[in-house]
Amino acid sequence: MGWEFVLIIIGINILYVSFFTLRLLMVIKGYRFLASIVAMVEVFVYLKGLGLVLDNLDNPVNLAAYCIGWGLGVFVGSKIEEFLALGYVTLQVVVDSVDLELPDKLRQCGFGVTSWVAEGRDGQRLMMQVLTKRTNEKKLWNHIYEIAPKAFVISLEPKQLRGGFWVKRLRP
Repeated sequence: MGWEFVLIIIGINILYVSFFTLRLLMVIKGYRFLASIVAMVEVFVYLKGLGLVLDNLDNPVNLAAYCIGWGLGVFVGSKIEEFLALGYVTLQVVVDSVDLELPDKLRQCGFGVTSWVAEGRDGQRLMMQVLTKRTNEKKLWNHIYEIAPKAFVISLEPKQLRGGFWVKRLRP
């Protein structure tokens, strides 16, 4: 058992922790059934990997490989989830001018926008709340900053949605 074994331990842990990370995020976002399926694969990979390490604890390189694989697995799992972009996002947008046509332009791009005039420290501001799938979040940010480069934007992830004119289109 040499470097091949060390690479196997790292690979198994990357796989296991990636599944672990995805499962955890799926549970948080309400994808319980899918999370249960991922959990079955996750525990199988975990038991195989743990068995390999426990049978070979006499070599500290194996333990180091386990730790390295764990860290890489967190990174890979979070990148996979970012790529999948599960769920939805709400952007709260504050613009320093109420004359902008930003809400209408965002609506023309297919985004649901609720807007109102609010009072800020330095006068009236245009406030908007925009809901979209996470897969469209970057596109939404780009639209906002093309039209209003000084906009103040906060990104929030809603856990549950109900009502609204396009919620039926949002359901996974």
